[in-house]
Amino acid sequence: MGRNEKKEGVMNKLELQKTANEVRKGIVTAVHSAKAGHPGGSLSAAEVFTYLYFEEMNIDPKDPEKADRDRFVLSKGHTTPGLYSALALRGYFPVEDLKTFRKLGSYLQGHPCKQHVPGVDMSSGSLGQGISAAVGMALSAKLTNDDYRVYTLLGDGEIQEGQVWEAAMFAGARKLDNLVVIVDNNGLQIDGKVEDVCNPYPIDKKFEAFNFHVINVADGNDFDQLAAAFAEARATKGAPTAIIMKTVKGKGVSFMENQASWHGTAPNDEQYAIAMADLEKVGEALCQK
Repeated sequence: MGRNEKKEGVMNKLELQKTANEVRKGIVTAVHSAKAGHPGGSLSAAEVFTYLYFEEMNIDPKDPEKADRDRFVLSKGHTTPGLYSALALRGYFPVEDLKTFRKLGSYLQGHPCKQHVPGVDMSSGSLGQGISAAVGMALSAKLTNDDYRVYTLLGDGEIQEGQVWEAAMFAGARKLDNLVVIVDNNGLQIDGKVEDVCNPYPIDKKFEAFNFHVINVADGNDFDQLAAAFAEARATKGAPTAIIMKTVKGKGVSFMENQASWHGTAPNDEQYAIAMADLEKVGEALCQK
């Protein structure tokens, strides 16, 4: 098996679903503890965080800086609750540290910092800029004949930034087939519906115009569809891949789902209890399967 062929999965679908539910618990716990943060877009991406870190990427929590590791750039850098929760569950640092999120002196701040957080490949947070860093990493691998792959996650509101398309144009022109751009299309941003704020649709046609191989995922919260998309991306040669995944903002927490108001709001104690009860029910149902 070649380095860039898909390795055998370390988890089955049910295990991935259980892990994604634990990622969601970590998200809610971190944001509640901090009394600040961005739960909506973290929850919508829980499955893709889980799939990347537990199934797709060549990584080693015991050696976070290993030279041939696959790279991940969180371009929508405010959704660190999701990234940190996945990293903690994967073994990069203690899960208990999620409760220090955004607190004074904690290494787990609101945006990812490569200097302080194990497993973070790029400091990010200024929207639109993460994809440029990912493109640079992918180009570097081509220039040095390294075979690691680079993944970056963007928000659908984020792609209103012009720098995104400058980076996409360069990636397509250089045929960076080791690059996978993932767009979390949950339809909502801080000010409301993305189509009302500054309509980016059709997203797929825009990436196609920049010479990307585009994969539309009807349900980005479904592991079967994600698995098929990432397998197709891995098999694509001669062009970068854009995975446009339709997701549910606030997925898994009843009162947060499809509510723009939960883009950057922390739950109070009562809301936290309800959210955790929702996720406990999901976990119990998964254990019955």
